[in-house]
Amino acid sequence: MFTDSHCHLDFREFDDIRDDLMFQCQQLGIKRFIVPGITRKRWSRVLGLAQRYQGITPCLGLHPWWIEKATEQDLWLLQELAVEHNIAAIGEIGIDGAVEHLEKQQEYFAAQLAIAKQLNLPVIVHHRKSHHLIMPHLQRTGLEKAGIVHAFSGNYQQAKAYIDLGFKLGIGGTITYDRAAKTRDAVSKIPLQHIVLETDAPAMPLQGFQGLDNSPKYLPKVFEQLLSLRSESAEVIAEQIEANVNQFLGD
Repeated sequence: MFTDSHCHLDFREFDDIRDDLMFQCQQLGIKRFIVPGITRKRWSRVLGLAQRYQGITPCLGLHPWWIEKATEQDLWLLQELAVEHNIAAIGEIGIDGAVEHLEKQQEYFAAQLAIAKQLNLPVIVHHRKSHHLIMPHLQRTGLEKAGIVHAFSGNYQQAKAYIDLGFKLGIGGTITYDRAAKTRDAVSKIPLQHIVLETDAPAMPLQGFQGLDNSPKYLPKVFEQLLSLRSESAEVIAEQIEANVNQFLGD
């Protein structure tokens, strides 16, 4: 059994194929999907999908790409919905050094970390050119349940820093690219109990699928690439990764 620990099944790219895709995933052994909300407008859609499809776990957060339009009311609503719907994590949240409004990104990242701490929830962290900005916030907040660093693409030292704080690393299409040597090296070394698999579909296509929408159905291909980087057996890796997801979900 596989779990896609980060995919955006609420996106319009899946609107015409969602039913068929869910059936295909079931046939491939992909039974669970963690779907992060990224803006206030999308939260109801994510929650609705979780009611419609078995195996979808919704998470809610304010993504740094759209933080310019976020308001304090969004933070209040986030906290209310998190409690009302018993969501699994606050996310997708984070800091992206490649887009604007870095000051507001950090302000809202800190505010959402505070919500997670208050509700004793883990977080799903978005990063890009921002490890140096994210880490101080995580260290100051000291989340008991930590969470997942989504789409990890750093080196071993960066991986270790997150692991030391209790985080798991979301491993996806990045490791299918030969140019990602530092990340592939890190993934080959870190303890298996800190790895979860993801696609970030419809974004972050695997090598060989550039220019196409990514899909949760490609998760087994990420798993195959992971096998090539690890010494453990396929059975041991698959079992441990699912146990890692269970721990993240509090199961």
